[in-house]
Amino acid sequence: MAKHIGILTSGGDCPGLNAAIRGFGKAAITRYDMDVLGFLDGFRGVVRDRSKKLDVDLLSGILTDGGTILGTSRDKPHKMPVGGKVLDMTDAVVETYEKHRLDCLVCIGGGGTQKNALRLQKKGLNIVTLPKTIDNDVAGTDITFGFDTAMQTGTEAIDRLHSTATSHNRIIVVELMGHRAGWLTLGAGLAGGADVILIPEIPYEAERVAEAIRARSRAGKHFSIVAVAEGSMSRAQHEEVADLLARREAATDKEERRVFSEQLDAFHAESTDHTLKLTEALEDLTGQESRLTILGHLLRGGTPSAFDRVLSTRLGTTAAEMIADGQYGVMAAVRGGDIAPVLLDDVAGQKKLVPIDHPWVESGRLVDTCFGD
Repeated sequence: MAKHIGILTSGGDCPGLNAAIRGFGKAAITRYDMDVLGFLDGFRGVVRDRSKKLDVDLLSGILTDGGTILGTSRDKPHKMPVGGKVLDMTDAVVETYEKHRLDCLVCIGGGGTQKNALRLQKKGLNIVTLPKTIDNDVAGTDITFGFDTAMQTGTEAIDRLHSTATSHNRIIVVELMGHRAGWLTLGAGLAGGADVILIPEIPYEAERVAEAIRARSRAGKHFSIVAVAEGSMSRAQHEEVADLLARREAATDKEERRVFSEQLDAFHAESTDHTLKLTEALEDLTGQESRLTILGHLLRGGTPSAFDRVLSTRLGTTAAEMIADGQYGVMAAVRGGDIAPVLLDDVAGQKKLVPIDHPWVESGRLVDTCFGD
């Protein structure tokens, strides 16, 4: 049976990380008599061999805490900034793994972490992962921990914004996180009664949004809440990106693909203020005062919800069971009411996006929510 286990948290922070560390650590130590070594600041901590031994006392009292006691970073082992250069430090990870005689490395993170974990598995390391992200976009799992808490935070923000919107007869545009997936904005928008919900999966037209707002005014409703995912795009922007992606995919020359990739990066860099421009456009199109609120990292912080505490604990304890059973190269995933192993090969590099006919979208349309299309 596995005896020496490493664990790290990688990528952006989110509610439930400490609950997952606690769930895994306490089960591994007390039930399976494993030694658990926590690496600090994500994969960079493995590269630098910075760690601390986890024990029951250290894991006590962290269930309700936000953030992560291990720290986190977005560093990738194969592309890590070191001394002003970007280097492949994968061999350093393997060296640390072997130095501590680890039997498995547990990686807690989102989509990027799953890809990094798969690379390490292909280097011969035993890997088990846990899916976390407020975006809920990790493939292979019904839900990720952190999502429920962030959705609740977004909903509470929209609830509060209703007050000022109605008091001043304003359009309030609220931007939530979500570059490619609109789960968070869709869920919080529905729960908060947003009149317009714009997500990356459904390209919008500003005039369609404006007409929905004007229709509300004609019906005597002189305020509107517009919930926007940060990765939302107008139809024209969506077509431009789709064209660049298609041309990059069709390119046979490496240099040509690099050029298209740079053009895509430039497009996204120039679009960081798109929600502000949308807010201004809606004011011009409707003649109604419009204001923008960007929730940003507020959605990542704070105490995890009861649901996320339970989910994180279940994922952590099940990961300990999987390792005890010798199951490696898998992610502990939510499948219906169960936690089940899913091969990293089937997860890494995939995104779980909102289907345009998803029941949440259909319900939104039935209560006259505008999706901009």
